[in-house]
Amino acid sequence: MDGVVYDLDGTLVSLPVDWRAVTADVRALLDAAGVNAAEYATWGLLDAAESAGVGDEAERIISEYEREGAKTAERLPLADELAGSDVPVAVCSLNCEAACRVALSRHGLLDSVETVVGRDSVAERKPHPEPLRAAVRALGVPPERVVFVGDAERDEETARRAGTDFRYVED
Repeated sequence: MDGVVYDLDGTLVSLPVDWRAVTADVRALLDAAGVNAAEYATWGLLDAAESAGVGDEAERIISEYEREGAKTAERLPLADELAGSDVPVAVCSLNCEAACRVALSRHGLLDSVETVVGRDSVAERKPHPEPLRAAVRALGVPPERVVFVGDAERDEETARRAGTDFRYVED
């Protein structure tokens, strides 16, 4: 492989986000907008907020929690692979870009990556291929020569859609 793109949370770091609080706050926002949010989970809540015209506020709420969690993110063993890579490296995450940068910086990894693509860096979110494609373009390497390393089925689906190889963090 001529390039590597890593997911962030669960792959390079463990990002301690209070998802219960996120869910409660975004549900309250949706309730105030007249949307019954009881049936939605986190990313469904963001989709519902976007449909209801309060997506920017929901994004602000989620991002705030993520940035706060990033301040205390724990480094995972695979981060050592990123730091010692001899090929270009990028990060592509469902977390907001600012939180990714905070977590990477906390562990001295930010200078080891060519680019960081977060949920808010491009118009689409994983598993849509565009976030990963943006990261791959920044590496200047053809997608078929890149491996995306992640911890979730969503990451694997993103890689398939973007035309890259995929490896689970445990492999």
